[in-house]
Amino acid sequence: MVQKAKILLVDDRPENLLALEAILSALDQTLVRASSGEEALKALLTDDFAVILLDVQMPGMDGFETAAHIKRRERTRDIPIIFLTAINHGPHHTFRGYAAGAVDYISKPFDPWVLRAKVSVFVELYMKNCQLREQAALLRLQLEGGDKGGVATKEPAGLLAELSARLAAVEEQAEALSKQLDEESADAAAVATAAHLERKLTGLRRALDALEPGSGNGSASVPSQN
Repeated sequence: MVQKAKILLVDDRPENLLALEAILSALDQTLVRASSGEEALKALLTDDFAVILLDVQMPGMDGFETAAHIKRRERTRDIPIIFLTAINHGPHHTFRGYAAGAVDYISKPFDPWVLRAKVSVFVELYMKNCQLREQAALLRLQLEGGDKGGVATKEPAGLLAELSARLAAVEEQAEALSKQLDEESADAAAVATAAHLERKLTGLRRALDALEPGSGNGSASVPSQN
């Protein structure tokens, strides 16, 4: 059973949170509410999120300050942030949003279809990264089993074949997603994230190929997936 991705919705107005939930419910993911920047930072301490929708105008800690805290934390700095604002002060205001680490900056009222499409891209990228980490973990278990003479060494060919098949499925999905992004002229941040995912997949494939019999490199190391 595939675990659902979590999407963090941050807004001090309950009616705005309700509207966001109505728009994003069709994605069938887990939607988490936060009514302030402080509450958002608290949620980020324990849960992993695919993307954050962050209101700019909030009392106390505003969206820019909240984003700055998120980007300073190693655990959360790579989570995509989409800023939502009811006002538009021009290019300078928009630039401040991108400078704070946002991948997108959307003015209210926004098109529900556009917002849902943007969020779905980052959810897909998050899910592909989760799959990639799972494949890397399996590969590490295979390598550790080989070093220690454990159970994993009993049928190495079968395990390698299974890992290769699973990785191939992720590679196929990542390639399809990249083509979709190219065709839709998606945000540069989404395209860059997809390209980063493909590079990690390439590294993992090379490490897996090096373990195949006859490769001459049975002690290949697994690339870091950070």
